[in-house]
Amino acid sequence: MSIRVLPDFLINQIAAGEVVERPASVVKELVENALDAGADQIIVDVVDGGRTMISVIDNGRGMAKEDLANCVLRHATSKLPDNDLLNINFMGFRGEALPSIASVSNMTIDTFHNGASHGWQLNADTMEIKPSDWEKGTRIRVANLFAKTPARLKFLHTDKAEMLSVVDTVKRLAMARVDVGFTLNNKWRFPKNQDLLERVIFIMGEDTRDKMLRVDATSSSSDMKLHGYISNPTLRRASSVDQYLFVNGRRVKDKVLVAALRAAYMDVMHAREFPLCALYLELPSKHVDVTVSPAKTEVHFLEPTHVRSFIIKSLREVLAKTLNQNLQSVDTIVNKDFEIPLTQTFFDSRVQDSNLYAKHFVAEPSLYDRNSRIDEIDVSQNIVQQESEFDLPLGRVIGQLNDKYILAENLNGFVIVDQHAAHERITYEKLREHEMKTQPLLTPIVIKLRSEEVESVLMIADELRQCGLHIDSFGDNAIAIFEKPADWDLNWEKCFKEIADEVRANGHSSKIQEKLHLKLANFACHHSVRAGRKLNMAEMNAILRDIEHTERGGECNHGRPVYQVIPISKLDSLFERA
Repeated sequence: MSIRVLPDFLINQIAAGEVVERPASVVKELVENALDAGADQIIVDVVDGGRTMISVIDNGRGMAKEDLANCVLRHATSKLPDNDLLNINFMGFRGEALPSIASVSNMTIDTFHNGASHGWQLNADTMEIKPSDWEKGTRIRVANLFAKTPARLKFLHTDKAEMLSVVDTVKRLAMARVDVGFTLNNKWRFPKNQDLLERVIFIMGEDTRDKMLRVDATSSSSDMKLHGYISNPTLRRASSVDQYLFVNGRRVKDKVLVAALRAAYMDVMHAREFPLCALYLELPSKHVDVTVSPAKTEVHFLEPTHVRSFIIKSLREVLAKTLNQNLQSVDTIVNKDFEIPLTQTFFDSRVQDSNLYAKHFVAEPSLYDRNSRIDEIDVSQNIVQQESEFDLPLGRVIGQLNDKYILAENLNGFVIVDQHAAHERITYEKLREHEMKTQPLLTPIVIKLRSEEVESVLMIADELRQCGLHIDSFGDNAIAIFEKPADWDLNWEKCFKEIADEVRANGHSSKIQEKLHLKLANFACHHSVRAGRKLNMAEMNAILRDIEHTERGGECNHGRPVYQVIPISKLDSLFERA
């Protein structure tokens, strides 16, 4: 069969299959064009989930008559003035959206260009342009979507499902541009110049109020900035529905960003739960390629490892703030006898002591152990007096409930602390303070892999080395382990295959870091004060003072809350006190 050039109408319909997946795709493309036109008020109306009609009205610059004729031609764009595909600062730039939409629908455009005597209207079916009474900005109406390609109508969902997708699209666009006002079907309204936090609460739900943490970070080289909000670890969702990620103002679905977010929450949230976020990454346009996807939702970073490390570090610093970091300095005395000494197997203590070695990874007895003698500690010399403890974040202990919860009071109200969750976090963070002990191997462990798996694993060899794993190639089809974390006996073949799969899919892998976290978390859980253990006042006070100075002290390693504060006003309302 000879090679032939496809007709324009078929080329446009093929392109539409890449750009116009469903009605929400049309809304996205049209609203992005409106934003590029400088609009600060955008009105979207959708009928029958977008199947019958989609209308987008903006107050942007509009188009002149000659531009209106060109806007529905393939690869016609106003977004690349210097023809540099690595210097794109617009939402739309490919020049495919309007001709693709027009090829599968009945589209009309009304527009008014500043300085013109009147507006113009284009019928995309006939390419007829005639005068219009339109007075500001642009209106694009897309009727009978996929009428020209009936087979694609079968793949649309119900009108309600398509409408939900449109709502989600408008929400994400509204989150990207809080300086712009959006209205959808006269029902969903997003005010112009709304405060970012208020828009986050408005879009994600009232349960996010007072539970979002501010992020504002700049990389050491000042080439990247990250700002926005992430959720307190106790606020999470069963899916990633409330994760809003933007790169240079563009909404993206990027594996590097998603993996970095997951890694930042690794030790404060269960792997099957998802944090909420509205994060905005800014970096030079030449450091990110936005041309890789027709739908413009995927990007490629020039230095993905650098980006990932910056995001993880920035988010972990926000999550690591202790209770006292947001308060004025509190002059407290913490008893060093309350700290948990660690034996040296999996970690090398930063305070070198050759006697701190044990065969198994266990902690030595501490104040919190069942057989410890609290009466042997001079509490009066080492614990802040109860009068001053009242001013501390978690207050002073007043008792224990059900041998499970520590009860305290502070200036704000009634404090309830889960003793096991609190001590688990304290223990986990103390473990993290110790350097990892590694075990050099006289005979390397050789793991047979496919050649492409070997190459994938070697790509992150430096990252694995930071986790105590020293590897190198052993021929073309094997990896050799020359040094590994002490006491680690894993199914290395399975582990490296999983690492290779992640690297090939995402460009990185957090498998070893996750295994390290699980080992520490399990140890901390098993060697912490249990529910059902009766504590005396000094032990409870010690836990409260420790958790106040512990990073990520608000959640245990599994993401459960460590403490709750019930304000006095809430208690008063329960007892109908004015």
